[in-house]
Amino acid sequence: FVGAFGGKMSDEYKRYMSEEWGFEKRGDRALFEKLSLEGAQAGLSWATILAKRENYRRAFHGFEIERCAAMSDEEVRALVEGDGSIVRHRGKIESVRSNARCVLELIAEQEGPPPPHGWFDDFVWSFVDGRPVLNE
Repeated sequence: FVGAFGGKMSDEYKRYMSEEWGFEKRGDRALFEKLSLEGAQAGLSWATILAKRENYRRAFHGFEIERCAAMSDEEVRALVEGDGSIVRHRGKIESVRSNARCVLELIAEQEGPPPPHGWFDDFVWSFVDGRPVLNE
């Protein structure tokens, strides 16, 4: 495989392109991870973030929404001042905590039993009537 700009793709990038990119993503945690990683990617290449994805999972508690929402200022500071295993941009790191808090607020506003994939999933997919949009 050769990347869009002529560079060779890592094995992780090839796997992502063949097994994840363009595939339907479901579940509150999976979509929260996607939102968080896409935010980290802003201004950078996806390959950069993908190469650090396991580090992001460790840093953000496997993208457990409740744990991300509960992150302390000290935890955020430690990530900003960390070893570079994730992108050390304060705004991008703080956005994970802030977005987690927003997701929890969204969930708290709901009534009744949660949908099969969760309330955040239901919210995100509501913009496309719960189905992927396939352009021809």
